[in-house]
Amino acid sequence: MSTRERVAPDDPLPPGPWPECVAAEDICGGVLRRREAVRHGISDDEIRRRCTGGRWRRLRRGSYTDEAAFAGLDAMARHRVLADAMLPDLSTDAILSHQSAAVIYGAPVRVALLDRVDVTRDRRHGGRVRPKLKVHCAPVGTVAELDGFVLTAPARTIVDLARTVPFEAAVVAGDALAREYGVTPADLDGELALARRRHGIAAARRVVEFLNPHSESVGESRSRVMLRRCGIPIPQSQGDVYGGDGRMLGRVDFYFGETGVVGEFDGRTEYGRRRGPGAGPADPAAEKIRENALRDNGLHVVRWTWDDLPTGEAARRIRAALAAAQHVRPGGFICQAPLPEPKLLALRAL
Repeated sequence: MSTRERVAPDDPLPPGPWPECVAAEDICGGVLRRREAVRHGISDDEIRRRCTGGRWRRLRRGSYTDEAAFAGLDAMARHRVLADAMLPDLSTDAILSHQSAAVIYGAPVRVALLDRVDVTRDRRHGGRVRPKLKVHCAPVGTVAELDGFVLTAPARTIVDLARTVPFEAAVVAGDALAREYGVTPADLDGELALARRRHGIAAARRVVEFLNPHSESVGESRSRVMLRRCGIPIPQSQGDVYGGDGRMLGRVDFYFGETGVVGEFDGRTEYGRRRGPGAGPADPAAEKIRENALRDNGLHVVRWTWDDLPTGEAARRIRAALAAAQHVRPGGFICQAPLPEPKLLALRAL
């Protein structure tokens, strides 16, 4: 199957006010091709009027989308639409890679990195940069098929990002990809070996060494980067806390070995942790009871928020807690929570 084919019409862009003469099945993922518009009686002059009048948005030559529907999408969804517009005009061996592959996988990608689509061709030379598009050239072995796109496998995507984007952005996306798709250290070591002569390989090794699939959110990944920057020993992630009587007291985002110091990143409200995938904030009263139980068991609980990440204030409080913990040892123990079952992917040789 070439990259020009769509496996299934998953997650289409809301169609918006398309002219009635253009049937819904002619709109692929929210992208209207010029040839389809012309086939349904819309002239080039009318297309230009709709674009200049703000009804349609020109994604690239010959590809358009509804302006109102596009404006209502977040940056990740807009990038998917742009990728869908780009691929039909590219070589059939061009596959989505780097941040574009990460977007299709659902990994969090910094908005500043989404202004262009990245693809890789299975050849050693001939890369180029154009407005809204960058073509990389490098050998490609295994590819994945997801949501109608052909893209680099998760481990390859992690290493490509680690070579080419800032450390924190690569860690955030890499943690998520490793967690969701079961990427193993052996998978990453294999991709590092294949990329050993490519630009940015030293940076990629640093990112891969730092990745942690137990990280459950952007905030937790960025917190680990903050601790690294501040010289704090990197804690373990996602610990189930048990009291001296063997009763589970709750789960914490971070725990510093057997010191009794635990860390909680709170990106919403004072006591607004997620209860699980897709769940809303937990009940504040229940969260307060949970935290009191942790403290009553002798644990030092340190909380921080988004605002604390760039300031170093959280690191100061953690250092103070680690120093105080030298004199008090909590009862019970902490076990790292298991990883979720990885999502299944259709993989094949290119």
